[in-house]
Amino acid sequence: MNDAIADTPLLTDSVYQRLIEEIVDGKLSPGQRIRQAALAERLGVSRAPVSHALQLLKQHGLVRESGKMGVEVTPVSSDRVRDFYQIRARLDGLAARLAAARTKVGELSSKDIERLRRIFNAGAAAAVNMPMSQQVRADVAFHQEIYEICGNASIATTMAPLWSQIQRAMVLVLEAGPERQRAWGEHRAIMGAILDGHPEEAEERAFLHAANAGVFTENRLRGAR
Repeated sequence: MNDAIADTPLLTDSVYQRLIEEIVDGKLSPGQRIRQAALAERLGVSRAPVSHALQLLKQHGLVRESGKMGVEVTPVSSDRVRDFYQIRARLDGLAARLAAARTKVGELSSKDIERLRRIFNAGAAAAVNMPMSQQVRADVAFHQEIYEICGNASIATTMAPLWSQIQRAMVLVLEAGPERQRAWGEHRAIMGAILDGHPEEAEERAFLHAANAGVFTENRLRGAR
């Protein structure tokens, strides 16, 4: 497999996005040391964009200093995951409420509705037969689409730096099976409340879905210690 990244004006961003993907998917595991020279060689780039990308990852808490050995992937903290999910639950509830309110007054376009249904259907299928990393991406895509259609762009902006941390925790603790099917059943109920124009119900369902997922994820992480 050729991991090389094409040389583009946005090379640092390309390296940064690749590293986020590898950390979230577990290809770079918690505690694993990252050596700039080896990484630059594997990606087919110079050390400069790798160094810059690692600095960005430090700012977002995905890597940390590891003495003379350079940096390492930051371990997943159950306490931080709890904090992230508390924020997410409130913002997910707000986004669902706002999206349902738009439906109620006829502001949600047919294109928005079609896209939400399409993303839901793709995600529900992914929950059956795809690797966990892809299942998690599909799960996140569903929630991010609600942010997109809710009419408040600041929700997506606020959540953007938290999703990589939440996703890597999800990949670590989730398993295929009834738990995933139940999650998509809850997604269906959230979508239904949004598309039926029921703001209070949509908010409650979205909040409880994220809050319960946070408790589950935190407990699984603590049990894995």
